Amino acid sequence: MFQDLLSNHVLWISLIAWGLAQFLKPFLEYLETRRWVWGLWFSSGGMPSSHSALIVSAMVAIGLFEGFNTPLFALAVAMAMIVVYDAAGVRREAGKHAERINLLIEEFLAGHPLSEQELKEVIGHTPGEVIAGVVLGILCALIGFGIWG
Repeated sequence: MFQDLLSNHVLWISLIAWGLAQFLKPFLEYLETRRWVWGLWFSSGGMPSSHSALIVSAMVAIGLFEGFNTPLFALAVAMAMIVVYDAAGVRREAGKHAERINLLIEEFLAGHPLSEQELKEVIGHTPGEVIAGVVLGILCALIGFGIWG
């Protein structure tokens, strides 16, 4: 079983794509804002979308290794559509709501001893962050297939 995991190229390509996306986040944030935010290594949101990189690399790798005409690839496409839509749509809107709720809490509780925990605002992605994750996922799958295919 352990040997099967070690030889699962689709799994490794997906994990590499996800890890690379997470690794790049603080550096890309620095290029944009000139601030180091090392916590991005351990958080969702940010550039590029690691969710999109992970699922798209798995989808493309499945197509390359197993075939683009298989039911497994069709399932991977469906999963990728859900994850990418969620990353750019639902989670982005939840982040906007958190931002507005935090602003309301600050305005209403200014000067009061009551302290409220702020909601996490960076939980979704902009379309550009998602596209960057998709491109990163495709590149990782193509490179991985070039190495192991």
